[in-house]
Formats: sequence, structure tokens, C-alpha cells
Amino acid sequence: MYDPKGNAKDRAVDAVAFSEAEPPASLRGVVHRFLELKTIHPLAEDYRFHALPDACTYIVFDQSAVQVTGVAKLRASSEELNLGRVFHYANIRLLPGVWQGDPGQVTQGMIDRPYEGDLPLVGINQQLGQLDFTAQQPVLVACVEHLIERGLVVPNPVTEKIFAQIDTIHSVADMAEAAALSPRQLQRTLKRTTGFAPHDFLKVLRLQQSLLGEPSLSYADQSHFIHSFRKATGYTPGQYAKKFDV
Repeated sequence: MYDPKGNAKDRAVDAVAFSEAEPPASLRGVVHRFLELKTIHPLAEDYRFHALPDACTYIVFDQSAVQVTGVAKLRASSEELNLGRVFHYANIRLLPGVWQGDPGQVTQGMIDRPYEGDLPLVGINQQLGQLDFTAQQPVLVACVEHLIERGLVVPNPVTEKIFAQIDTIHSVADMAEAAALSPRQLQRTLKRTTGFAPHDFLKVLRLQQSLLGEPSLSYADQSHFIHSFRKATGYTPGQYAKKFDV
């Protein structure tokens, strides 16, 4: 199955804590993880978070500014996000393709402004601010259940089929076959539900699979893997492993 490892914490910065927790069984068809990223004490300089593409949608809650919350996605190449010297985020990482809300509500990359949509995200952020990460999780579960009730989050049968056969998928044609769709149907479906064209979606899947230590499953050869990894992240695999803890 698809298990993205797209959170890269700089190994040189000890004062940043990253935590994650699995959702309850009832939500595992739509939620990958609940996440927390925070500073333990103020940093000497701005912290730059290296975000690898993972095709997921995030519900982001900025615990340092209760009005700052929203829905976000990453692009098909890595992004470096400047989080400043003090920060505290709680996130819901939704699986690719399950977000059915208005694409216009989704921010690409960083959430950095007050939320103005019609979801109760600011109120939820206020609740989260009074709790530690373990106690936050029932609130995050209730948030997802509310989104499901509104039809804004639903399981995606196309991506589920692709993830079920991810270890044998090496091309867009393989993805279309796994999803039992024509290439044109796959193009329309993935673009509508994930925001990615099939070739970009495949690039993201290959990159994430390489982080599990099996690049040969997704790349024709080692040189191809290194070239593709560097193009997507700006680093060779060796440089990336030395600088970041994924």
C-alpha cells in the first residue's frame, strides 16, 4: 500500500519535534496520518521544512495563530517552506484523491493567512490549542467525520486500486490497467480527484516508494533513480539522507 514519507526534518536542528499517529480503523480509507510539527524552544534562525511531494491533501491547523488554518496540497516537486523560528502545527494528512471539496479552497504549499471558508476549521483549531497531541486526536477524528458527512471526503476507488498494486506499477499504462480505466479516463479521474496528471502522479509514487529503500521497484536502473530523485528534490539520495531525517 501507499505509505508516504514526505516529511523531511533537518538532522542539524534538534529543537524541532515531529510526531504522527495512525487514524482509527474506521478512517483508514481516507486518512493516512495525524501529524504534529513544533519547536521545543525558539530557534536561532528560521527553520526551512523540506516537503516532498506525496499527492495527499492536508488539513492544516496553525496552533500559533488560531485563525490560520485551511486545506493544502503539495506540488509534484519538493517544496522548501519557511516556518520561522517558533511554530506549532497539527495536520490531518488525507490520502490522495479523497478530498472532494472545491479545488479553489485548496492552497498550494504553505498555509499563511486566516481561513475564510465555510468549514468550522477555526473553531476546531481553538479546541486543539488546549490539548496535547494525544488528546487532539479525537478532535481530529471528529473533524474528518464531519467532512465525510458533508461529502467533502470520500474513499477513492481508483487510487485504492492503484495503491493495491503499487509494487508492480512502472508506467501510466500500468496505472490505467490497475484502475481498470482507459488512459483518457485515468487522465480525467486523477486530474479531477488528485489535481495531478497521471505522469506527475506516477512520479510522486515512484519518489515515495524510493524512500522505503526499494528504488529498484520503481526505476529502471540506479542512475535513472538518482537523476529522478535529484530532479524532484534538489539533492542526490545520499545528500538527502545525510541532511534530512525522513
